[in-house]
Amino acid sequence: MLAPARDVIKPILSSGWTLGIWLTVNIVSLGVLWWDFEKYNQNIPSLMKFVWSLVIAYSGLFGLGVYWLTGRTQLDSDSLWKQGFRSTSHCYSGCGVGEVIGITAATIILSVSTLWLVALTFTLAFVGGFALTVGPLMQEGVGFKEAMWDAIWSETPSITIMEIVAIGTDLLLAGEAGWTTPLFWTALLFSLTIGFFAAYPVNVALIAAGVKEGMGNP
Repeated sequence: MLAPARDVIKPILSSGWTLGIWLTVNIVSLGVLWWDFEKYNQNIPSLMKFVWSLVIAYSGLFGLGVYWLTGRTQLDSDSLWKQGFRSTSHCYSGCGVGEVIGITAATIILSVSTLWLVALTFTLAFVGGFALTVGPLMQEGVGFKEAMWDAIWSETPSITIMEIVAIGTDLLLAGEAGWTTPLFWTALLFSLTIGFFAAYPVNVALIAAGVKEGMGNP
C-alpha cells in the first residue's frame, strides 16, 4: 500500500544534493533562531531554547515556522493548536535525540538486527522524552517518583505514536541503507518530521482532555 509513495520519495532522499540542501537549510534556520533569541527573546527559558534548537536541527524551516508561530514571546494570544505544537515540540526534541542515537549506534557501532534496532531506538526515545519532562519538574521541586508518574501518564501515548510512525518510516525508506549513504541520513531526518505530524493530534487530544498542561504561553 505504501510502495507508490516510497517509490517517489526514496530516489529524492537518496540524492546527495537533497542531503546537502537539507543540512544547509537547517543550519541557516538555526542561525535565524539563535539571532531571534539574542535580539528579541532572551527571556525564553534556557531549556526551551535547547528544545527549539533541537526541533529546528531536525526539521529546518518547518521547525522554525512552528517556533515563530507558537513559541515566541510576541504571541498576541494562545490557543489549543498552539499549545499542541509546543507540547509536541517538547516531546519531539527529546525523542529525536534518542532516535538519532539509537539508529546510528545500532547501525554503525553495534550492527544489530532490525528487531534490536527498533527495541534500542524505542527505549532511547522514551528515555530522551521522559528526561525532558522529569528534569524540569524536579527543578520546580517535584519529587522524582511523582515526576516519573507524570511523565508516564502524559508522554507515553504521544511518544509511542511518534516512534511507531518515525521508526516505521525510516525502515520503510532506508531499512537497507548503509550509514555512508545520503539516504541513511535524509530518511532519518524525514522520518523524524513525519513522527512530529503523527504525534501532534495525540498531544492536542491529551491537552483537551486535561492530561497534559500544554506548555503555557511563552
